[in-house]
Amino acid sequence: MILISGQSTYSHPAYLLIMAGVLEQLIRPQKKAMYHDLKAMELEAAKEILAEVFRVRLSEVDEMIQNRFEEVHSQEACSEGDGLWPQEFSL
Repeated sequence: MILISGQSTYSHPAYLLIMAGVLEQLIRPQKKAMYHDLKAMELEAAKEILAEVFRVRLSEVDEMIQNRFEEVHSQEACSEGDGLWPQEFSL
């Protein structure tokens, strides 16, 4: 322990700022990991709800999601100036 003008190193404001920065760097990746874990848990819960509502297996829910994803991307590809009308049209 080093004394700086009557204060220990651990209570010196500069030391506290440095340690706060170090702690922030250590904690920040954990927050991101927790966020991703939370999103994964929410997705899994939503899939389980869909499986229960539609009375299908989780693998079928995954297939439904994949089919919808492919459908949306194919519609986006068609609407990017190829001159074709959409499959459905409503007012």
